Amino acid sequence: MPANETVGRCECSTEMLPGSMVKELTLRRVGGSIGATLPKDMADRLHLAPGDRVLAVESDNGILLTPYDPHVERALAIARRTAKKYRNALRVLAK
Repeated sequence: MPANETVGRCECSTEMLPGSMVKELTLRRVGGSIGATLPKDMADRLHLAPGDRVLAVESDNGILLTPYDPHVERALAIARRTAKKYRNALRVLAK
């Protein structure tokens, strides 16, 4: 990767936008997984359609769903490989 190329980043925020919706969602079993269904009005406001991809990001505040971005996914894969490769050094540094 060229030095001047940026790898995407996930800017997670809990700040609500003006006019944002807060909706309770019910989790359902979908095969061997668990899924949540977004209300139609929320999906419409967020321009989401069946088949769209999103990333689920675990945070201290819960789960953030954000539009799929291949650059972010690539950056997360690099971070996972790096953390695995240097796990011992990272453990020592975390102390």
